[in-house]
Amino acid sequence: MTTEGFTTCLWFDGQAEEAAEYYVSVFKNSRLGGIARYNEAGPGPAGSVMTVEFELNGQKFVGLNGGPEFTFDEAVSFQIRCADQAEVDYYWAALTDGGEEGPCGWVKDRYGLSWQVVPEVLLSLVTDPDGAKAARTTRAMLTMKKLDIAALRKAHDEG
Repeated sequence: MTTEGFTTCLWFDGQAEEAAEYYVSVFKNSRLGGIARYNEAGPGPAGSVMTVEFELNGQKFVGLNGGPEFTFDEAVSFQIRCADQAEVDYYWAALTDGGEEGPCGWVKDRYGLSWQVVPEVLLSLVTDPDGAKAARTTRAMLTMKKLDIAALRKAHDEG
């Protein structure tokens, strides 16, 4: 039994080190870790990066340069719980730089990895015991790309 927890392995096509450096620059309290290189046995070119370890806000990752066989899709995403609109705006801007906006707070970054930029207050608004308030908030959210806390609260409180 391990006491280490889980490490998320992300498969890249030669961009693992570049991606790790990018993610560490975006997330505070983050760091790069060890780098392993391919040797003459391959399958990558000898001396090229095979894996790079990095940590984002306490979550461990390893980037693997595995080749073009696999790519990211929206079936897996990472949620970023944001304390306020300033955090939502920061992560939205950083992750859409070279990436693309999606609906309801979803972002696909420049490497194709999906993120959900979510204000912490959202869950309490969309699960309000008052079904009408929850429905109004949900309808408002469904019209948004980047989530707007003030607009979500306004939709919740109307009525």
